Amino acid sequence: MNVGSDVDATQAIRKLSDEELILTEAELAARKAFLQFDDEDVSRLTNIGEIARQYAASVIEDFNQHLLSFDDTRTFFNNPDVLAHVQKMQKAYFVRLTQGNYDLAYVENRLRIGSPDEKIGLPVKSFLGMYSFYHRAVAARLTDAFAKDPAKALATFLSLMKLTFLDIGLAIDTYVYSRERVILRQQEAIQELPTPVLPFRDGMLLVPVIGLLDPRRAQKLTEQLLLSIRANRAKVVVIDITGVLAVDSKVANHLLQAVDAARLMGANVIVAGVSPEIAQTMVTLGVDLGRIETVGDLQSGIERSERLLGYQMIRVDAHSAGDDKE
Repeated sequence: MNVGSDVDATQAIRKLSDEELILTEAELAARKAFLQFDDEDVSRLTNIGEIARQYAASVIEDFNQHLLSFDDTRTFFNNPDVLAHVQKMQKAYFVRLTQGNYDLAYVENRLRIGSPDEKIGLPVKSFLGMYSFYHRAVAARLTDAFAKDPAKALATFLSLMKLTFLDIGLAIDTYVYSRERVILRQQEAIQELPTPVLPFRDGMLLVPVIGLLDPRRAQKLTEQLLLSIRANRAKVVVIDITGVLAVDSKVANHLLQAVDAARLMGANVIVAGVSPEIAQTMVTLGVDLGRIETVGDLQSGIERSERLLGYQMIRVDAHSAGDDKE
């Protein structure tokens, strides 16, 4: 597999807006070539335009009855307005398959066809199952239409399959792009989460870190930490990374820099909540763990900090406390 070609193909999908994608002409030509979709296929499809218009209504009816017979899909199409919209889109879809001119305008139309299914939350497995049903229904009707020429029926059906697989690829692009857009927005939201530096006791700061800790956020954390150490005259800092998803080499280096900078300002840093996965990652990355004091959880970090500050915890049972009040 040519990795460079895969990257080029991915980059050929361009973003039009927050809601749409489009392919370049070169990428569309590459996809057609891979499917071996050529002028003969176009000719076969345009020749069955009238047949397609005749069977469209019955296929749609059978199709919708099939959708409503399963719990997974009935949920999405029980709403009459949604079902009416889907039926309208289905008819437009079936008719357009046999009109030729499978160019960028066709692609843009197909991307819009895939978007509604994704927006209503239709699972990919159901979406692909719908195509399977359509192929079987159309195969039966083409067999009837070309009963005297089975070879022509088969060739036409194969041409139709090539085109619908092109459409499936475009629809999957819509699904994937939508999911990636949601993930990207979530990551951006996490990056914008403030990382509070909380005065916990006299001389102690607590820094809970949640979510994705990338280099930019780690740098902001360091800057905020140093200012808080100075403002609070802190001697011990507990950085709790229990809620951190992952640590790479750049983030690990930023943590080391934060620890070193805090030491220069007279504060000890304890990193709490190091998960087994993060511990293995830091060891694999060759992080100098001797420069970081770590503990397994936040409670251990606070207890260690209190000892460094000279606090001593004495347990008083309820009976003794009652006697004192008397």
